[in-house]
Amino acid sequence: MQLMCCNFGGSFCCMKNRPDIPLRYYPLWLLLKGLSLLPLRVLYLLSDFLYLLVYYLIGYRRKVVDQNLRNSFPEKGEEERKLIAKQFYRQFVDIIIEILKLGSMRREEMRRRIHFTNQEVLDEYVQQGTPAITMGAHAGNWEWILSAGAVQFGFPAEGIYKPLHNRFFEAYMLHIRSRLGARLIRMKDTMRDFIRNRQVPRVIAMLSDQTPPLGEAQYWTTFMNQDAAFYVGAEKLANTFGYPVLYLEVTRAKRGHYVLTFHPIGMGNKQAADEGEFPITETFARMLEATIRRNPASYLWTHRRWKHRRS
Repeated sequence: MQLMCCNFGGSFCCMKNRPDIPLRYYPLWLLLKGLSLLPLRVLYLLSDFLYLLVYYLIGYRRKVVDQNLRNSFPEKGEEERKLIAKQFYRQFVDIIIEILKLGSMRREEMRRRIHFTNQEVLDEYVQQGTPAITMGAHAGNWEWILSAGAVQFGFPAEGIYKPLHNRFFEAYMLHIRSRLGARLIRMKDTMRDFIRNRQVPRVIAMLSDQTPPLGEAQYWTTFMNQDAAFYVGAEKLANTFGYPVLYLEVTRAKRGHYVLTFHPIGMGNKQAADEGEFPITETFARMLEATIRRNPASYLWTHRRWKHRRS
């Protein structure tokens, strides 16, 4: 074991175990950890500057955002969509800063910033010994949610993730996502993990609004006025193991504070799977659409969500 530390204004950040990254990346690791030690109120000043840079100077994915908003809200005028875009970019940069803060956030601060309105809905399943699956989306701060569950729940909070291609950012994101007690499961290991831990009372979180590769699209529906393909992995797992599925809605209460609500969708149904139907995925799409319409600026509009066309 090796210990690497640096002093930032009297606060120390250390790497007790050397990360599995090339030595040249250590300064960047320490820089990110050091910045994460700053209070959020200070980091939000950086966010205000980055918003001006990202929106006005760089124009990061402006065309993608404008097209997504135009197609999703044809009933809104140009000025209203422009206002939504500006609000989105402000929140988008805030989320980047909040993800950075996750590198040193304390458990007490996480509890203070995340409020579960009806945790008893989830508890009822898990306390009976039944693992539960939550379907979430890129709305609000999706990176804080799993860590908040690990801090708040009295049972394991685990998440399915797809590793990043960049070796440094894969190691760093895995570190900050798991440092408060959450457990990460690589996507390719999902079925093996479910079989091994099928009787373990826990919650497994899955982000289910991403776009599957065109050749893997098994379910299409109309989503925000457009044809959209959805991953059906959460529903297939629920059907196979008989687990309940809940939609986890995230609402941004104010800067740095989020409200989470569980909405039961249903139990896995082997018969629906045999018939090639995906009612759980369809219900998730409708619930997510309602969330987006209530808070359009909170969704990840830079994502090319509708890049594929139904043949």
